[in-house]
Amino acid sequence: MTRRRPLTRWGGFAGWALMLPAVAVVVIFFAVPVVLLSARSFLEPEPGFGQYVQLFSDKTSITILTRTIVVALLVTVVTLLLSYPYAYLMSITSPRVRALLLFLVLLPFWSSLMARSFAWIVLLQPQGPVAVALRAIGLEGIPLLGSQVGVTIAMAQVLLPFMVLPLSNSMAQIDRNLLSAAYSMGASRIRAFVKVYLPLSLPGVTAGSVLVFILSLGFWVTPRLIGSPQQSLVGQFIQTKVATLLDFAGAGALSVVLLVTTCILLAVAGGAARGMLSTGGGSRNE
Repeated sequence: MTRRRPLTRWGGFAGWALMLPAVAVVVIFFAVPVVLLSARSFLEPEPGFGQYVQLFSDKTSITILTRTIVVALLVTVVTLLLSYPYAYLMSITSPRVRALLLFLVLLPFWSSLMARSFAWIVLLQPQGPVAVALRAIGLEGIPLLGSQVGVTIAMAQVLLPFMVLPLSNSMAQIDRNLLSAAYSMGASRIRAFVKVYLPLSLPGVTAGSVLVFILSLGFWVTPRLIGSPQQSLVGQFIQTKVATLLDFAGAGALSVVLLVTTCILLAVAGGAARGMLSTGGGSRNE
């Protein structure tokens, strides 16, 4: 036992040493810029909360913040509705078909975000295939390019893999014998799905929704190319403050407010998810 202690200590030291490069990258390229930008929001042009008072008294800033949160929620809901049946299909098919479906999910990662955004500009044209398909089902006059509808569609397509992968991973761990047991006890397929399968898949739903929501809040390229200045989101507004107005303190205040808002919303979503999990667990035990 005495001889093994140096090895154990060395193993612990080696583990921390291996973590140092990653920690250094996070601190240098993320934590330090966030702290500096946040500090400027409190120190410029003079120490205090002047930037935040100005931010919350500016109707434009409040409107853009609200619009960003609404668009992020819409994108999250759209990606969830599209991803859930796709991930479910991945969980019930053969390994070969599952590999093909996974390949189709990962295929967009092989092209740049800029290229995909420009492709959506073509697809969302008034005479493009999306508008033609909508007219074919009787939905005419829906503005796509330069609107929140087009931005939501394009962002949902870009962020779809971030919802499918957590969902498929969560569903792959569900024991399907539980559904067979529910069927044997007289439950219909819909009731078994709602009472058994859906609660067990909630960890994947939560993980995918959190990922998509956070990424949606900071999106810049797709809203910039497909949206319009009149419907700009927080990312575009911060870019305008930094690049055009040189208002680093105002951009920092806006970033801090967005960060705090995100943390609050995630805390609420986490509490709701835990409540749903406990409710689902209780119903299964009954």
